[in-house]
Amino acid sequence: MRRYIRCFCWVVVTVIVCAECLLAQQAQPAVAATAETVVLWSDPGNIKSRDLYYGPGGRKDEPQLPTRFLEEDREGNSPKFIVEDAAGHKWKAKLGLEAQPEPVANRLLWAIGYNTNENYFLPKLKVENLPSRLTRGQKFVETDSEVEKVRLQRHPGHEKKVGTWKWKPNPLAGTREFNGLRVMMALINNWDLKDNNNAIYEDNASGRKSYEVTDVGASFGASGKRCPDSKSKGNLAEYRKSKFISKITPDFVDFHFPTRPPLLYVVSFRFFFHQLHNRWIGKHIPRADARWVGNLLAQLSPEQLREAFRAGGYSPEQVEAYVSVVQARIAALQNL
Repeated sequence: MRRYIRCFCWVVVTVIVCAECLLAQQAQPAVAATAETVVLWSDPGNIKSRDLYYGPGGRKDEPQLPTRFLEEDREGNSPKFIVEDAAGHKWKAKLGLEAQPEPVANRLLWAIGYNTNENYFLPKLKVENLPSRLTRGQKFVETDSEVEKVRLQRHPGHEKKVGTWKWKPNPLAGTREFNGLRVMMALINNWDLKDNNNAIYEDNASGRKSYEVTDVGASFGASGKRCPDSKSKGNLAEYRKSKFISKITPDFVDFHFPTRPPLLYVVSFRFFFHQLHNRWIGKHIPRADARWVGNLLAQLSPEQLREAFRAGGYSPEQVEAYVSVVQARIAALQNL
């Protein structure tokens, strides 16, 4: 029996090694020959003036409380539902481990010019007409009309979602802005890089298409999927000890991200090999492009970084610890 178990383990390891070798040989995707006009990044202007507490929506777009329950959203792994605020705006409420790290990641991306949605973290949210029992997330319901630790997200009304975009291939591959986005995913440890987390929005007036990573909740924890899930998202200890840069050559840099899931996840074959496939995202990035991101981020003051983490509802001690790690990573990018 032990011999069969050993043989099985050797087969699994061999398959994984072969898969990683094949995936590592895949070059960075080339720019599409028929690239459409799309926008991923825009010049942020005076970065030092950006308000990282209220983020891209500012104080003016804050949800107007109370909210009213409309329906559950059963997509993805996190419990979610749709609410309407007192101003008539619809928001997607997300509960659980991603509710706190996502607003922080959102604000750092927005601060240096990447397209983002509007989102806010609320320690408690009053929700009228809340069902007596949610399909998912019931443990976060404190009373019959109040939910704890909620992220509210929406897009401005003038933009309409028209599709999703792929990490590979896409019309922006090879550009400084796209490589910079890969660096940002490594900086915040957002390892959940599914294509359906990426959206294309079209402006009704101009017809401009915006590419966005609309789900960045799996951030500020370990640099890959871990068990239990609480290690992978919003986990200061795991984020602090995770390695950032793994290799530097004269022209390129590799990040220690996203890391391979533990072997126990091989039983979920599709997920396991999808994570292996996406390891290229943190590899073979031009040093100049990574340094460009570092120089943009370096324009943020320590207080702006603190405001971003305060927006995620973190304690003063957690804020200082997270900011220290982020500053160290920014300095590492600048020194490339």
